Amino acid sequence: MNILFTCAGRRNYLLHYFRDALSGSGRVLAADSNKNAAAMIEADAAFLVPRVESPDYIPTLLTLCEQQKVGMLIALNDNELFILSEAKHRFRRIGTQVVVSSPGVIALAADKLATADFATELGIATPASYLHVDTALKAVEQGELCFPLFVKPRWGSASLGVECVNDIDELRWAWQLGLRRLPRNSLQPYAAREDGLLIQNALRGQEYGIDVVNDLEGRYQTTFVKRKLGMRSGETDQAVTENCPELVALGRRLGEALKHVGNLDCDVFMGAGKPCLLELNPRFGGGYPFSAAAGADVPSALIAWAKGKAPPLHWDAIRHNVMSSKCERIVSINRSATPVSEETPSVKSPYETTANNFATTPMALFR
Repeated sequence: MNILFTCAGRRNYLLHYFRDALSGSGRVLAADSNKNAAAMIEADAAFLVPRVESPDYIPTLLTLCEQQKVGMLIALNDNELFILSEAKHRFRRIGTQVVVSSPGVIALAADKLATADFATELGIATPASYLHVDTALKAVEQGELCFPLFVKPRWGSASLGVECVNDIDELRWAWQLGLRRLPRNSLQPYAAREDGLLIQNALRGQEYGIDVVNDLEGRYQTTFVKRKLGMRSGETDQAVTENCPELVALGRRLGEALKHVGNLDCDVFMGAGKPCLLELNPRFGGGYPFSAAAGADVPSALIAWAKGKAPPLHWDAIRHNVMSSKCERIVSINRSATPVSEETPSVKSPYETTANNFATTPMALFR
């Protein structure tokens, strides 16, 4: 089985996890619109593709999957989840399993207000949410809402445009600034100004990340729990795995209710022994490496499910109290990917490389 990562970016570690899981029975491929993306350099084959918003994005990926006999496609970017979900049947026709949830799940997770409403319907605590600054100010005046507060895009990603405010003046300022920056920071750039921003109360307690894993049919399998020790640019930077029955139970409720596909990355706060759900990310998130470091092997499970087999024993046997921390490393960029096109000739050798001429060179396979 060949596995393709789209919007591969900096997720080098995922390439290594899946390469280990394949054990030589397939290749790990990467696609990105940035030829210098770090994951492109460490893939077995790297391909330059259009940006996600291009009308050629899906046709290009279809061509790539057919040419390279891709059995599984892993989407890594919030911006591509919905369009890949809608096109899932087109990939299935050429034998490619796209590990992505239904459009309904993608839409619910992308909309922070919808996420809060979903949690409330399940009886799960969630932040108080306000769609307009005047409503929030009134709640503050009546003592129903207390600072600090967060002003954020309702359809946001990677903590872009999120402002923490501590008084009324900061709230008004952040609201106006957020409206001005909304087209740049929202997953829906053209969302109406009156409903594109959200104000939520800051949550108290300890922040956790949980990976809720369903199989490819949306059936709940397991939950991995990590206590966050540090954050960096909206992503977990340090964490320790824990045995927390309350959060495992929460994961089961979420997995069974959503019936998502694959990994669901969730941000949760625990205060007074009660979980409060903040966000849902239906994909591999930045917190998954901490599960992997403690023994989780979701890649092996996904590969087995895609082949119609049972996953290996103990793929979900995570060790508790495993503390891990991320660090930066340098990847030497000395090779390049080439564009995908219907005229691209087949490649004879998996070790072929080319010059940095994207207009004339055929598809290049690295390493």
